[in-house]
Amino acid sequence: MPSVEGMETTYAGAPATYPIAPARRLRQLGIDTQYVLVGFPLGLITIVLCVTGFALGLGTLIIWIGLPILAGSLAMSRGFAHLERMRIGPVVRRRIPHPRYRSSRATSWIGKMVAPIADGQSWLDLVHGIFRFIPSTIAFCFTFTWWVGALAGLTYPLYDWALPHPADNQELPELLGFPDTATVRIVFNLAVGLFFALTLIPVVRGSALLEAQFARGLLSGVGELRRQVAEANEARDVAQEQKAAAVSAEATALRKLERDIHDGPQQRLVRLAMDLGRAEQQFASDPEAARATVAEALTQTRETLDELRALSRGIAPPILVDRGLQAALTALAGRCTVPVDLDAPMVERLDPAIESAAYFVVAEALTNVAKHSHATEVQVSVQRIATGLLITVADDGVGGASLAKGHGLAGLDDRVKAAGGVLAVESPEGEGTRLTAALPV
Repeated sequence: MPSVEGMETTYAGAPATYPIAPARRLRQLGIDTQYVLVGFPLGLITIVLCVTGFALGLGTLIIWIGLPILAGSLAMSRGFAHLERMRIGPVVRRRIPHPRYRSSRATSWIGKMVAPIADGQSWLDLVHGIFRFIPSTIAFCFTFTWWVGALAGLTYPLYDWALPHPADNQELPELLGFPDTATVRIVFNLAVGLFFALTLIPVVRGSALLEAQFARGLLSGVGELRRQVAEANEARDVAQEQKAAAVSAEATALRKLERDIHDGPQQRLVRLAMDLGRAEQQFASDPEAARATVAEALTQTRETLDELRALSRGIAPPILVDRGLQAALTALAGRCTVPVDLDAPMVERLDPAIESAAYFVVAEALTNVAKHSHATEVQVSVQRIATGLLITVADDGVGGASLAKGHGLAGLDDRVKAAGGVLAVESPEGEGTRLTAALPV
């Protein structure tokens, strides 16, 4: 909300807040003055029409003729309210949203006529039309007084000679103990005019805001409150979706890790234990066979270590932590069985969660390409854009990929959502797959 002095301004949708230049201050002074001076006669008109229409409609409601009169008064107040919303926008320096009025589904003219009576915002418009005269009068008095005081005081030397100064007339300087001379009158009135001129901008600004905020509270306050509630509910839903996606992605990753350990290192360790047990029995009867068994067990040990290292890279790749996203993606592309055209220029270090999500997007996409796409080439692009990180993985394979549950990319979609991003897949049959992920930074 702008301050009374107008030290700063923020426009809806503008990316920044900046101080007001002197020329903009004068322009805002003109806007505020015009708003207050025009608002006073408008307040007179609306109070007469709204009070008359409301009283007449309410008084004749018992004979039913008051119903259309009351509906017409509400419709008229809605028109004045729409005009006021357009007027207060430049004063509060933001776009005032138009509230949602209740629409009537009735086809008869009676139903359409009664619709405004059942709408709460229409009654708020009528209340504004009746009571707006109070802040309008207060704002008009201050604004008019300060403008007249400034202009009359600063221009007093131009017309002092034309004013009569009879001997029996005591002016304000005399009442304050000053001598009755032209010089005293001019200096005194110049000082008064200077006071009004120096305080003109904050006084007029405060007067305009008094009238505008009263109108804004009645004409768009409920609508703005509803919009804020809707935005809060939407943000809560997004947070819940991200939390659910994070839980799902974590569960999927744990199941995959468990399956990989069970199918790989665990089986090898079982075989290793069996080989070592057989070698222990062979040492007494057949040393050569025991040595061969031990040698095979050593091979199994090295392969198990390699598989464990691969699994650990899937959990937290050290190169990503130590050297950043570009180096990790370069290593990832080098291990892929399908030729990879990598376009990942060096960017500054990002949040670890975002870097990890970006890495796993590319890693999972390349894994799917190697397993299912039958592609001959894959292109990977990671670009830093204004809104975040844009990741694209495109191959020339058979297509048919999907984000639906039960497909391999469903877990990846959950991981991206958990990081606050979005994932899209274009994969027509026989035309390759294009996976695009956008992550906020």
